Amino acid sequence: MRPEDLYEVVAEDVELDAPVLVHALGGFLDAGAARQLAVAHLLATHDHRTVAEFDVDVLYDYRARRPRMVFDTDHYVSIDMPELLLSEVTDSKGTGFLLLHGPEPDLGWRTFTSSVVELVERYGVRRSIGWNAIPWPSPHTRPVGVTAHSTDPSLVTGRPTFVGAIEVPGHLAGGLEIALGEAGHEAMGFAVHIPHYLAQVQYPRAAVTLLRETAVAGGLALDFSGLEIAADIADRDIDQQVQANPDNLEAVRALEAQYDAVERGAATALPLAGDEPLPTADEIGAAVEDFLRELDDQGKPEDRT
Repeated sequence: MRPEDLYEVVAEDVELDAPVLVHALGGFLDAGAARQLAVAHLLATHDHRTVAEFDVDVLYDYRARRPRMVFDTDHYVSIDMPELLLSEVTDSKGTGFLLLHGPEPDLGWRTFTSSVVELVERYGVRRSIGWNAIPWPSPHTRPVGVTAHSTDPSLVTGRPTFVGAIEVPGHLAGGLEIALGEAGHEAMGFAVHIPHYLAQVQYPRAAVTLLRETAVAGGLALDFSGLEIAADIADRDIDQQVQANPDNLEAVRALEAQYDAVERGAATALPLAGDEPLPTADEIGAAVEDFLRELDDQGKPEDRT
């Protein structure tokens, strides 16, 4: 299949002046549902319309990721079929940008990336920005960390680096960045760091960070005030859960000490109060598991936001 056969343009009257493209494909790491929350917030709070639709039947493995269906008593009510869309979104000041959202394709990665490159060139995209959210050994009581990356090193100069050369599972957000760079287009991305004990629950604070970073990098005026309110509520709920269990509290304090030590450039974390050694990784992991079980028993933060 040719790249141009993989999608259908459904809006021919798009007039954008060197827009930004944000791509947020579900399927790879989305710890804390940060990417999902950010996309949902954008679509709920900003005017948007579909510009192009991809042929999901060619790209999606329905048996590997079965769509959700609703059965009621004696009949099937609905099925939530996946959609992979390119949308035109308008920011708070009337500036239009593009949002590529939907499930990460299971098949046809090379054809798909070629299709996106075609669309980038069709609409004169000046910069693409990809989103990811990864589990991280950090506490929720500190600012959300961000790993920034780009085909142009000058775009991320001065930002902290957390790892050297490592091998990671392949994902299309990274694949698109590589393909766009090879085609001569400016591409970058942000991976927010989610406290690993919150990886399986919604963490709005990280979604706010994704939107804030994108607003700065893309020169966009994004309204995420409503999401910040949800983040404040979720943060309070998490604090209450942690404070209720001494083991959880100790684990978070250990992470705080490690975080603060890294921020100061120290080689190792400072000891906790009382000059006692920091908990081991196994001890922290056990505390995290207890914490998640407690969230399941008492209600997860997203249930109350």
